[in-house]
This record gives sequence, structure tokens and C-alpha cells, in this order.
Amino acid sequence: MLLDQLGNGLSSSPNNSPPPYDRARFPTISIRDDVAAQHRVATERFGAERIALVVGYSMGAQQAYQWAASHPTMVERIAPFCGTANTTPHNAVFLQGLRAALTADAAWMGGDYGEQPVLGMRAFSRVYAGWGLSQPFYKRELWRQMGFDSLADFLTGFWEKRYGRRDANNLLSMIRTWELNDLGSTPGLGGDLEDALGAIKAKATIMAGQTDLYFTVEDMKAEAAYVPQARFRVIPSLWGHMAGSGLNPADSKFIEREVKALLAI
Repeated sequence: MLLDQLGNGLSSSPNNSPPPYDRARFPTISIRDDVAAQHRVATERFGAERIALVVGYSMGAQQAYQWAASHPTMVERIAPFCGTANTTPHNAVFLQGLRAALTADAAWMGGDYGEQPVLGMRAFSRVYAGWGLSQPFYKRELWRQMGFDSLADFLTGFWEKRYGRRDANNLLSMIRTWELNDLGSTPGLGGDLEDALGAIKAKATIMAGQTDLYFTVEDMKAEAAYVPQARFRVIPSLWGHMAGSGLNPADSKFIEREVKALLAI
């Protein structure tokens, strides 16, 4: 089962919601909201009583943690990769930089733009480019493996294309969801991240990207230490956060092997 994230432009989002909840007036969405919607579909539409595995990348990893915390007797296994259960202060600063870059465009108009704020979206993309992939990735020109002949072509042909086709309000909605993520705030778990992680009953394989600049090995390993039945693995990759994105076949094979091993338990 796969459901689109609230705010991403495919599910209920700023760009497709009617007034008064359209555009920048779209409600703040939490990871718990995403999981609550998924849970309703799984149980009310499909009659699911048990879930063998919840697997997720980046914000999907946040959702995997939340599934295990919110529905501990339902979820048997989780495999979050390249994502933490709590957004760290440094990660939040990165997200605030993205927001500032996009909204600095005069065409932003407080979210009530007639046309997409192109300059702001371009700046957003360039900020993301510096964080989404590692320093060694750029130094070794690994973008050539993606078919690009120059760094300039990569920045425009991959990063600007990746975000230029999206709606600015949708991007900002998802940034807000990411920034506010905190598993410790789950109702009934005492408001403490360590207690929330410790209450997870599911078997877990938690994978960090070796060179991920958002969700570092150190941060993910520290969280994994509190999950009772967790195995921690490091994806040996120079592709930064994008190690979990499916762009590099070697990274994908590593993740697939670990997920299969988890399912065998």
C-alpha cells in the first residue's frame, strides 16, 4: 500500500484545496496526520489488522517511525532509511534556508502568486543541490553517471527540473511538516523522544546514508540505540541524502538486501 503525502500536490494540498484552505492558508500538516490518514485507509478500506512492514525514505522514514509509535501492536517491522524520528536543529536551519530562498522572490506575494515564483524556485533548487549530495559526489563528478556533461547542466537539468515543476506552496507545506517532526510528541508517550523510541515494539532495520548531510549517521545511530529490536546499518555511499532515492543502483541493492533480511526475521 502506498499513499501520497498530504501537501505534496497529489493528495490534499495547497494547490488543489478550495478556499479558505488554499495556497498559503493550507493547514499545517504533521507526520502523525499522514499516518492517521494512511491508517484509516488501511483499516477502513482494506480491513488490515496487521502490517508486516512499513518502509520509508526521508520523510517516509519519519512516517515509518510514526507508524510504529502510534500503532505498536499492528506494525511488525519497520525499515526507515535516510530519515530521523526527530528533526534536529541543524536540519531545521537547512529547511529555513530553503524557505527563505523561495519566499525572497517578489513574485511569491505571500503565497497568493498568479504564476509560480520562478526565481525563488531556482534559488530553492540551488540550495537543495548543495545539501542533497555529498562533497565527494561533486568532487568526483559522479553526476556524470547520470548522463550530464557538466556541473552547470546537472544543476539545471536535474535540480532545477526536479523542483521547477512543483508548486511553491506545496513545497513549503512539506518543509513545514518535515521541520516540525518529533516522534516524542506522540500522544501517550510522555513527550520524550527517547521514551517514544523505546516504546517501539516492531523489529527494525534503520539505515543511514554514509554521507547524508540532513540525517547524519551520528544522529540516526543515536536514535536507533533506543529502539529495542533495531539493527543499525550504514549505506556505504557517496550520494549523500540521495543514497535512498533510487538514483544509484548500488545503494538501492544495499537497501533491498537489508529489507529482505528484515522480512525474513
